[in-house]
Amino acid sequence: MISAFILFLLAGLAEIGGGYLIWLSLREGKPWYWAVFGGGALVLYGIIATYQAFPTFGRVYAAYGGVFIVLSVLWGWGIDRKAPDLYDWIGAGICLIGVSVMLFSPRS
Repeated sequence: MISAFILFLLAGLAEIGGGYLIWLSLREGKPWYWAVFGGGALVLYGIIATYQAFPTFGRVYAAYGGVFIVLSVLWGWGIDRKAPDLYDWIGAGICLIGVSVMLFSPRS
């Protein structure tokens, strides 16, 4: 479970960081090569996700979606300095519950 958490965290940072670099380049006038680095980070995200031990692509990526919502809220708070409100936290908590149900429920 710890390795899954670490992989989710690394993949999330690569995806959100990559998207953020592209955002800064295209929307806020940063140099073009920031977008290139962002694209590289997004490729790295795709590679990191393949190291998850969960057996199916769809389940892993659905779970990543929930984790990334939480990481995006935290990114906005820490990097963009936009404090999440109560509803952001409630939504993020619901997403983590959903991720837990998808990944850790007993299956036959």
